Amino acid sequence: MSSIKTETVVLEPISSPLPQVHLPPSHPSHPSPPDVNDSILASAVLPASEYPATEIGAERQVFQQEPSFHSMGNTRKITILVLIVACNFIQMISNIIGLAAGLEISKLLGVETGPGRANWVAASYPLTQGTFVLISGRLGAVYGHKNILFIGGAWFVIWSLVNGFVTSFVPFIIARALTGVGGALLMPNVVAMIGITCPPGRLRNISLGFFSASAPTGSYLGSLIIGGLIAAGHWDLCFFILAFLASIILAVLWVLLPPERPVDRYGKIDWIGAVLGTGGLIVFNVAWNQAPAVGWSTPYEIVLVCLSIVLLAIFTIWESKFAHTPILPLDIWHAPSFLPLVITVLFCFMANSTFLWYMVIWLQTLRGYSVFQFAVSWTPFGIIGTVGALLSAWLIPRLAAQWILAIGATAILISNILLATMPAQQSYWTQVFPATIFMAFCPDFVYTAAQIIASNSVRRSQQGVAASLIGTLNLYGNSLGLGFSGTVETEINKGRRDPVVGYKAALYFGTAIAATALLINLLFVRVVKDGREGWVDQEDVNTDSNANNRSHDPAEGTSTAVQARRV
Repeated sequence: MSSIKTETVVLEPISSPLPQVHLPPSHPSHPSPPDVNDSILASAVLPASEYPATEIGAERQVFQQEPSFHSMGNTRKITILVLIVACNFIQMISNIIGLAAGLEISKLLGVETGPGRANWVAASYPLTQGTFVLISGRLGAVYGHKNILFIGGAWFVIWSLVNGFVTSFVPFIIARALTGVGGALLMPNVVAMIGITCPPGRLRNISLGFFSASAPTGSYLGSLIIGGLIAAGHWDLCFFILAFLASIILAVLWVLLPPERPVDRYGKIDWIGAVLGTGGLIVFNVAWNQAPAVGWSTPYEIVLVCLSIVLLAIFTIWESKFAHTPILPLDIWHAPSFLPLVITVLFCFMANSTFLWYMVIWLQTLRGYSVFQFAVSWTPFGIIGTVGALLSAWLIPRLAAQWILAIGATAILISNILLATMPAQQSYWTQVFPATIFMAFCPDFVYTAAQIIASNSVRRSQQGVAASLIGTLNLYGNSLGLGFSGTVETEINKGRRDPVVGYKAALYFGTAIAATALLINLLFVRVVKDGREGWVDQEDVNTDSNANNRSHDPAEGTSTAVQARRV
């Protein structure tokens, strides 16, 4: 029988450093189970020679440090970042397909183009993505952001393939909506992985800037791809290409990403809150996107709106009074200016989708553009949008956030005004071209600023929640804007033969909510410029794997030691 050599040590003052031990965060509402020592730690015992003696008054156990982003080689590090950006790139291609080619795909699926029908091709993907992204960050915190990323990626691949095979309208819309669920699981968890691995500072700002830049480039390339494939008569190939590329990216990421210990391993999911919140958001959005087709006089429309309000009211009460682990922790809302920031971001993206959809309708129905011709006309967006994303990240530590948001809100305000005031027939260069350039600054400035502000405002363990919230405002706002603007168009166009009147009314609606967003931002959002480098929250310092090396205060060291001793 082989013997196991152990080493007994004596407790000394806390001045001697503790080993690098990864500890699950402490949660009073759901304490660690009694066998935590056996289940987490005992399986990771290393030989005594691996580390200097640690004095805990018992048999010595040293626990292997998880591979970290900082310990990787530069090549592996850069490759992972590129692939994380590529994940967003792929899902943005999928998202833009509905906007750029919604009218043409509706025709190819045998549905007459009109209010409330073609807009579902554009709205179905961001509807579910924007709704389920609300909880996907929390799922990542409990089950591991890496695990949820791959589950979402697999789901995205499966339903993209289904989209390529279906040949009728309703199944296509359902498959698009289910594909959006995969996108919802993908986006906040890849952002959270950036936030967890990169402390606040220059590296995180640059990483999130490139992540945001993948949105305009992905959108532009996606519109070119779907436009070219429609012209060639093989539009369904676009979904097969997306599934193939996503599979390759996920496979390489699976090999390169290090093991991950969930930041809230013993946490719980607020399933009741999840059902109430997502249910309320979905029903509310469906009501508004269906209203242009059936009208508000249809009884079930009023029922849907009332049901959504009831669900969201119950969700608010549940989250504030009863939920032990709320989807949106209440302390997130305690940050100064946070509520007006949320309203500003939501209105900006509603105005953004209004501009995009009616630009597509105007060019393709009134001026005879094909989908590919529209994609070519959108070239300024791909170029300026990428530059704008990087510029917004550069501005974060140099300019107060409300001014960055103001630039984005002003840009989409001007864009909507330019389209709303142009005649039915006109040269592209007169108003569409400058409107496209201005619009390119809106999503990049608004999203990058909001994402970094939210990421830097919460603890390290809440990175997924923060990413989910901003993702919800982005995606849900894009989908909801189509429903609101479509309703305005339909109501104004009743009894009229000239569709331009309705298009202009919808664009004036976009102008109004963009102006409201700008006004709220200027009056109520007050966030100082962010020049931090590293984690500053005490909980983050104590739970970070390098906390012992950074801590020089005896009280902080004692606190860390107590946590280690408790485990």
